[in-house]
Amino acid sequence: MKLKLWMAGTRTLVGGPLLLTLVLIGTGPAHALNHKRPGKSKAPRQEVAVVKDTEGVAEARLIEIYKLIAQAQNRDALARADRLVEDFPSFQLAQLVHGDLLAGQTRPIKVFGDVPEAVARSSSAALAELREESQRRVRALRERPKEGTLPSQFLALSQKSKHAIAIDASRSRLYLFQNSPSGLSLLADYYISVGKAGTSKTMEGDQRTPLGVYYITSNLDPKSLKDFYGSGALPISYPNILDSKRGKTGSGIWLHGTPPSQFSRPPQATDGCVVLANPDLQHIIRTVEVRTTPVVIASQLNWVVPQSTRAESKPFEDTLHGWRNAKTSGNLQQVLTYYTPDFNSNGKTLEQWTPTLKTELDQTQGRTIQLKDVSYLRWTDAADTMVVTFGEVADGTRVGWTKRQYWIRQENRWKIFFEGVI
Repeated sequence: MKLKLWMAGTRTLVGGPLLLTLVLIGTGPAHALNHKRPGKSKAPRQEVAVVKDTEGVAEARLIEIYKLIAQAQNRDALARADRLVEDFPSFQLAQLVHGDLLAGQTRPIKVFGDVPEAVARSSSAALAELREESQRRVRALRERPKEGTLPSQFLALSQKSKHAIAIDASRSRLYLFQNSPSGLSLLADYYISVGKAGTSKTMEGDQRTPLGVYYITSNLDPKSLKDFYGSGALPISYPNILDSKRGKTGSGIWLHGTPPSQFSRPPQATDGCVVLANPDLQHIIRTVEVRTTPVVIASQLNWVVPQSTRAESKPFEDTLHGWRNAKTSGNLQQVLTYYTPDFNSNGKTLEQWTPTLKTELDQTQGRTIQLKDVSYLRWTDAADTMVVTFGEVADGTRVGWTKRQYWIRQENRWKIFFEGVI
């Protein structure tokens, strides 16, 4: 299996296995021998070194080496590989390329990761994972999203959300966006690993990464975590309201790093979490905000021009404003037509929750209700849903509630199946 590089008609990779036997059998470089397997040690947590390269620079350096190989500039490629593995000795994929380049000085290399036959047999799974990781990285960096496009889930994002995250499992890629008055723009993107069994989590222990719209709920102190989680962890809100409605179970889905002895993990290697290299995770932790940063996880992202979603979102916007107007009117029965029969609010049925709604209407007494800082993200699979967050303030008052609603489209009409105060 030859690695497809950046240019059509590229030459066969040259290089080989020196240092590779250690990498493929799992011992890693010499400095990693002092670390026990993740989660097995009872020794005090070791501090994860903050490396000098951040924001995907290690990956960018690896891709530059690929480019040089494609151009038959193997001496320059080897020199850069020397420096890369020196800076990141636990970057197994870089070690693989470095080994190929070394061996290529004495013999032709037929495939990417052309290790001795005995090593290939004993470490076939590890070698296949490294080859797949390489292909995922190259594919994601070759097939870039078109400039000005966004994942289709991001219909509207309040300025209170300074950043947003979208994950494409098919490309093993996390995209980090910055939100400004002019809209979302791509800030950075990173290689990631997902569940061993892939995506579409349904139950606890199924080793799958969930799909849907979530929010970062907290930022865990690295000192409280085992080495296994690397430089930190950002838990997300799985199971969300839609997940719970569908009977999905499990918890503890985090964005987290890797142990000190491992720079990155294979594309499908986690128990359901999303895992990044520690330098990449550090940048995300320093950038995003807890509670206001949405995280979209999709099997494959659909990138669209923002203008194209406006026509599609208008029917929902009209319905949302219709709900607001109904509340302003104070007509309880009219407001209730916007809710599904199986509505739930933190365990309360529609009948049990109706007195709460009536109290809200009595308090506003017909004053105009304003919806401020509105965000809505669309999730479409077997159903078409909206996750909506807004501040609800009645005219003449200074404060109000921040609410989150889940809407579902039934027979071409949007209705609310969850509402709660954040």
